[in-house]
Amino acid sequence: MMTFTIDQENNISVFATAEEAAAATTTPFDSFTSQQELAELAAGWPAERLLAVWNSLPGVTPVKRFQDQKTATSRIWKRIQKLGTAGKPEPAPKAIVGARAAQGASAKAKATRKTTSAHRARKAKKSATKPESAGPRAGSKMAQVIAMLQRKNGATLGEIVEKMNWQKHTVRGFMAGAMKKAGYRVESFKPDGGDRTYKILAQ
Repeated sequence: MMTFTIDQENNISVFATAEEAAAATTTPFDSFTSQQELAELAAGWPAERLLAVWNSLPGVTPVKRFQDQKTATSRIWKRIQKLGTAGKPEPAPKAIVGARAAQGASAKAKATRKTTSAHRARKAKKSATKPESAGPRAGSKMAQVIAMLQRKNGATLGEIVEKMNWQKHTVRGFMAGAMKKAGYRVESFKPDGGDRTYKILAQ
């Protein structure tokens, strides 16, 4: 099932499956596969974020306000369907900084992914050259989550949600994507009658 992800900078990507989304994304993200799921996510967003998401999509006419949340999510959902249209990438590459397609192996699709800002590309290249032993930057969200998971009893889903101010599916995506890419083996278990718990396994 086609899966969309949106990160904290409102970048929207589309993947063929939820597994591909988790494996390819290294930053915290929310995912959705339908207009209903997008609406549920947007219910917790301020109106300003809905505007920012819409105005960052390629080829749209920027707006200053929406009539209501339902109208906003409906228009966003219809527009992002074009991100997954094979062989018909958006014609204005400069606009794809805020929303990019991540599906297909054609040269045009690859070119679309390269339209991200040069700053982000340099940052990614720089981070890729750092040895894994360097570990996450002190005080970063990654470092905070790792510290919680390294406790004797690990950390529950609820504790991570409260500490990081994330939604539950954001935590799940972070564990499957960012933690795995960083080389950490995370155990997930649910005690009888308890909350889902995560713990880093010894390397």
